[in-house]
Amino acid sequence: MLGGGFIGDFYVHALHGHRRTDLVHVVYSRSESSARKLAERHGIPHWTTDMKEAVNHPDIDTVVVALPNFQHLEAVRMAAEAGRAVLVTKPLGRNAAEAREMLELVEKHGVFHGYLEDLCYTPKTLKANESVRNGALGDILWVRARETHPGPHSDWFWDPELSGGGAIIDLGCHCIEIARNYIGKEVKPVEVMCWADTQVKPIDAEDHAIALVKYASGAIGQFEVSWSFRGGMDLRDEVMGVEGTIFLNHFLRTGFDMYTAVGEGSYVAEKAESATGWLFPVGDEVNALGYDFMFTDMFNAMDEGKEPMETFYDGYVVNAIMDACYRSSGSKKWEPVELEVWRGSDEVSGGPQLRDYDDRYFLIKEEKIPDGTVKLILKEKSSGKIIQKVR
Repeated sequence: MLGGGFIGDFYVHALHGHRRTDLVHVVYSRSESSARKLAERHGIPHWTTDMKEAVNHPDIDTVVVALPNFQHLEAVRMAAEAGRAVLVTKPLGRNAAEAREMLELVEKHGVFHGYLEDLCYTPKTLKANESVRNGALGDILWVRARETHPGPHSDWFWDPELSGGGAIIDLGCHCIEIARNYIGKEVKPVEVMCWADTQVKPIDAEDHAIALVKYASGAIGQFEVSWSFRGGMDLRDEVMGVEGTIFLNHFLRTGFDMYTAVGEGSYVAEKAESATGWLFPVGDEVNALGYDFMFTDMFNAMDEGKEPMETFYDGYVVNAIMDACYRSSGSKKWEPVELEVWRGSDEVSGGPQLRDYDDRYFLIKEEKIPDGTVKLILKEKSSGKIIQKVR
């Protein structure tokens, strides 16, 4: 485990708790205190402040990168050259160029690689994606993903040189990949319109952003991310298709509400701002945020000699979309998604769904009105004229 901080701790909980066959043998951290404390807390036999020592330790076969963004490339290069399987937390790189270099490294050395995008693995998301794949929503038209909270927990996040940006690089990566899973990863992201600004925090990066990502199918992925939202962490997704809709609330309001006048007395949930008043605890945070299923997928894929659901290539595509977001937020225009490597379809589709009512008309809408009759809105095929009928 490269990283002895907040996310490294979550990862070890998931690794030791779900499959129960995958054990962390070595932990590395830049901080001796963090490395030692994580090792002691989870019974990890070795800890070090030397990354090379950790990666080349004889007891390991897989490197999990839970480090700050500016260390990802160094860690991946070291792991790939050592022939280790390597799993990297989001975002893969600070930009698409870094992400592509990491992709090239793991493919050159032929090592297993996985992109640790936990929010694509939440139980609700996996079930919703299964419904989409089964056709329950028909063609996907629009996906909105929202992740907002009061801001990240470590200093390097707030420095755009170290992190690669602000709320977009930190949270937008989640939202973009969630949308890609619903829309279809084979569908090419084409262009982006993004607003981003620093509204509250005294920093040089954006603390709030909203973007539209247009796909070749005509679908739109929309995200809103913020480091200035008050009240905890808000994770919500909406998926709209021709035949149905899905609403998901992952974290802030999940049916577990508690009021306390005196205080909880312990940890409530990630990014919770208070331990008194109305609280929204999470029953099993590691599972609710997708870590369990994420690592199960990674190691099952490794055992079976196949690719996991999320690979470095996915991380590269996400970085390319975020690069376009940053260009758009500066130009105030639609900006193209620049993908030097594209492995999906180049087919461009979209446009209105044409559903026959009969030989003469297309059906636009059918609705039962209060008096019990049915109103039909139809379009004549020959003339294009729109009419209505009551049945």
